[in-house]
Amino acid sequence: MASILRQIVAGPRARHPEAGLDLCYVTDSIVATFVPPSGPSQTYPQRAYRNPLDQLVAFLDSKHGQDWAIWEFRAEGTGYPDEAVYGRIRHYPWPDHHPPPFRLVPLIMASMRNWLHGGSLEGGPCSSDEAGKAAGRRVAVVHCKAGKGRSGTVTCSYLISEAGWTAEAALARFTERRMRPKFGAGVSIPSQLRWIGYVDRWTRHGKKYVDCAVEIVELHVWGLRNGVRVDVEGYVEDGRVIRVFHTFPRHERLVVTAGAPVGDGVGQAIWDLAGYPATSAADAAPEAADLAEATNKPLQEEEDKEKNDERPSLPDRPGTEPPGQLGTRHKLMRKGTDLMQRVSPTTADGPKQSQPSDAPSESTTTTRVEPPEEPEPGGMAVIFRPEEPIRLPTGDVNVSVERRNKSSKSIGLTMVTAVAHVWFNAFFEGQGPERNGAPADSGVFTIDWEAMDGIKGSSRKGGRALDRLAVVWRLASDAPRPEEIVEPAEEPGE
Repeated sequence: MASILRQIVAGPRARHPEAGLDLCYVTDSIVATFVPPSGPSQTYPQRAYRNPLDQLVAFLDSKHGQDWAIWEFRAEGTGYPDEAVYGRIRHYPWPDHHPPPFRLVPLIMASMRNWLHGGSLEGGPCSSDEAGKAAGRRVAVVHCKAGKGRSGTVTCSYLISEAGWTAEAALARFTERRMRPKFGAGVSIPSQLRWIGYVDRWTRHGKKYVDCAVEIVELHVWGLRNGVRVDVEGYVEDGRVIRVFHTFPRHERLVVTAGAPVGDGVGQAIWDLAGYPATSAADAAPEAADLAEATNKPLQEEEDKEKNDERPSLPDRPGTEPPGQLGTRHKLMRKGTDLMQRVSPTTADGPKQSQPSDAPSESTTTTRVEPPEEPEPGGMAVIFRPEEPIRLPTGDVNVSVERRNKSSKSIGLTMVTAVAHVWFNAFFEGQGPERNGAPADSGVFTIDWEAMDGIKGSSRKGGRALDRLAVVWRLASDAPRPEEIVEPAEEPGE
């Protein structure tokens, strides 16, 4: 029974056939494992469905003796004491579903490299016997919450920066080894994929990274829907915490071109956020994301193998099924959508407007007139300009958007119908690696809605909140001298 429960909890991730645990060997020297909210568990009832810590340790001991160590990335905490794994553990925490503060990357890479090459966990000279090193027994065990997003980002980064792999090959390998066939990509969050692209550039240009304070001057948004809140966020406390540095009030948003596009239906947006998207495909990286083709490659190969399958397939979207083939899930979706539409006012999105006569003929965007009391008005073109530039302490910048739809005043309901965010790093967007570690003083980061991160590490964002976003940034001129983050050199063995 315990084995069955662990398989259910592991879900899309591959299990080790010999150990019976949720772990995989990405390479002979890197192991990725599944560690749910309380870590590898030592207590019941969690032991029934999580990786029991004693079994995990026993397996690693039997396979690698003393030549294994753990790298964990959970800002939530591991849930177990360091002593339970002989103290052979390194902590580099940051929040779930996000890329790492880039200043951590050189430190993580160096510590893993030193260990795998025979050095100590503390970065000192070699303390392991050369026979163990020569036999290739040393392994680095990486884990976060699910052993997928954060662990995959670090694993791929190591293969690129220390083992000479291409970004495409590293992503494809992680998906092949970590995920069950047709169960999604290993690294699927767009911002994490962007970070892997940063690591590739960092590696190819001499591993130079300079971290400095950044100021956000303004945001330009196209196709902004009504009711969208916009936040600017960044890392604090060495990356353990994401802080909201600024939320734009109404007086800081300038509607350049009025006529906010009509958003998606409330019903469909709620279903999407709840985990019932219109399509039933595995959670792959969005096609518009960086390196999406590489991380999705194993999924595409599985689909290609089934092209000649003659079994009839049900349509993905509700409402397109042949008579008698309407699935239970789609029936429930229709009923739920109908109910939401009944409680929503018919004027929730306002009266529709026709396109201006000079608009491109191929455009099919529907706009609406904003009611005068709209607290967060949208528009076809909107500028968010803070009274003072928004200052962030590091080069890692996150822009988060959330759209809320209000029902009639008599009902008084407010529903979140769209959630998305995007991370970028000013050093890399300013071409820092290509400019010998001296990035441009300012720049513009642009992204489309389809390439933004969804809720809780998925591609689900609900309805559309905007069409396109551009962030105008500059390096803080009055900041202390920028800090160069150098990857520690490999210590010589004894």
